[in-house]
Amino acid sequence: MIAEEKMRAVVARGYGGPEVLESVTVALPDPGPGQVRIRVEAATVNPVDLVTRSGALVEAGLMAAREHTGIGWDAAGVVDRLGAGVTALAPGQRVIGLRDLLDVPLGAYAEYLVLDATAVAPAPAGASAAAAATLPLNGLTALQSLDLLDLAAGDTVLVTGAGGAVGGFAVELAARRGLRVVAQAGAADAEFARSVGAEWIVGRDASDLAADVRRLVPGGTDGALDTAGLGIRALAAVRGKGAYATVVGGSAPLPLRGIRVHQHWISADAHALTELAAMDLTLRVADVLPLERAADAHDRLAAGGIRGRLVLAPTKRA
Repeated sequence: MIAEEKMRAVVARGYGGPEVLESVTVALPDPGPGQVRIRVEAATVNPVDLVTRSGALVEAGLMAAREHTGIGWDAAGVVDRLGAGVTALAPGQRVIGLRDLLDVPLGAYAEYLVLDATAVAPAPAGASAAAAATLPLNGLTALQSLDLLDLAAGDTVLVTGAGGAVGGFAVELAARRGLRVVAQAGAADAEFARSVGAEWIVGRDASDLAADVRRLVPGGTDGALDTAGLGIRALAAVRGKGAYATVVGGSAPLPLRGIRVHQHWISADAHALTELAAMDLTLRVADVLPLERAADAHDRLAAGGIRGRLVLAPTKRA
């Protein structure tokens, strides 16, 4: 009898604080038709992981309760095996990937990850696995949100939370589209926001965000990408019949003054990931921890003050 191959993964046993994260040994998953198995070298720790672990998504009706829940959305690694019909990728190829299914028994916090080929793209050339892993969820969220705003070169856009992972990519991508960016950022992040393309900076703790923005852009910006979930405060900075998009669930305001309001929900897209990987974007890694220290990473992320993303790395087997 051939012994079943195993791998290590971190899952949430029930829901609660970081203490529910557990390192388990499970069967090595096989890719089905149209799927790819990736040997994970790095998996990003994102705020949505904390929300998933806490059980908030179950309470919101976005996923079913499980005894064990997979954690982790995006990863970088090497193609290990291809399912039937996959021709665009090759074994041994360095890739990035994103899972956009909430309700799964295994996530990216694992030694191996099976994804649909439509969610996998070549990794950014020259980037470390840790840096590459920070791109899929955050970069794609920023890209798709900007697409929703549908602004033209020369238009103005407010990006809230510009010091964060999604906000940083949003500023950089907006500037590359020829948009004039007002970045809302704290003093510690102002220099970074300017370095990736912000034309103006407004303070994160401003008492009247809309007034500060309108002093810089009379009449208000043409659009706002609200990565901080400020809702009506960010909407008030947008001109009438402009556009607003939020990436924070439940924070979308009413479409006042004819403003187009969008609530963005991520969807995996290999073509868009391939475009992002080729852009040489600014990839920020705060720290790399062993996979087994996922709970420590969750504690650190919850404490705040991190620049860039924390990344988990499975220990290489001998």
